[in-house]
Amino acid sequence: MGKFLRPALVLLACEGVGGRPQQALRAAVTVELVHNMSLIHDDVIDRDALRRHRPTVWSVFGLPAAILTGDALLSLAGRILADAPGHAGMTGRAWLDDAVQELIAGEFADSTAENREAVTLQESVATAEAKTGSLIALSCALGALAGGADEARVGHLRSFGRHLGAAFQLTDDILGIWGDPKITGKPYLSDLRSRKKSLPVVAALAAPGQAARELAGLYHSPAVLTDAELMQVAELVEAAGGRAWAECEAGRRLTEAIAGLEAADLTRTAYDDLSALTRMITGRDH
Repeated sequence: MGKFLRPALVLLACEGVGGRPQQALRAAVTVELVHNMSLIHDDVIDRDALRRHRPTVWSVFGLPAAILTGDALLSLAGRILADAPGHAGMTGRAWLDDAVQELIAGEFADSTAENREAVTLQESVATAEAKTGSLIALSCALGALAGGADEARVGHLRSFGRHLGAAFQLTDDILGIWGDPKITGKPYLSDLRSRKKSLPVVAALAAPGQAARELAGLYHSPAVLTDAELMQVAELVEAAGGRAWAECEAGRRLTEAIAGLEAADLTRTAYDDLSALTRMITGRDH
């Protein structure tokens, strides 16, 4: 979803606590640079050749250039935020470092899970929160900080962002299996082809019943799966309840996110905009 979601959250959070969007511009640029760093590195890890209907950085310029480009974006992001005036720069930079460490831990857990059969649903949820929720929560917290919010309001907006990030990842995982590649811009059944332990898959594998057992037999097979077998895997994930669980959990996280918004006591305009953005996340098709 290349729609500048994270910088939008920064600016709306700042406005919502009574600040001016201009106060949060450095933070908005920072989170977008970090997000793009994570996409470039993620494509390197997964060897994905397409993103958003376009060739990925590594597939055009090579692995070394892609890795170094991601590193450069991260360095630039830190410098931009550190130059923000006063509290927003010093505290914000510390929060950025913490969020990036959590994001990296989530990426590592996600990449190593593909080679492990025994991945629990609890582990997968924690990975999603670290991989996606950390930067979205940071976006909301940085915006609130730039707008002069107190610790309690920052905490409520951070909680909103973490739940929103989980809902975002759940929706992304659903689209990674059942989304239309012409709309999502992702290769056909790419998550299943690479045996990703996405949330619907792990939920389905953990379920009782014949569908889950058949799914485990196919998904843990060392053989390369044909397109027909991959379609069968997608059907088995749904039959075992993986899709239903993911949709239900995304809805629950959406409710938790809205509760955080309400507790933050935002301006009406910002609250309405953030609520609409939140609902759009789980209703998107790309």
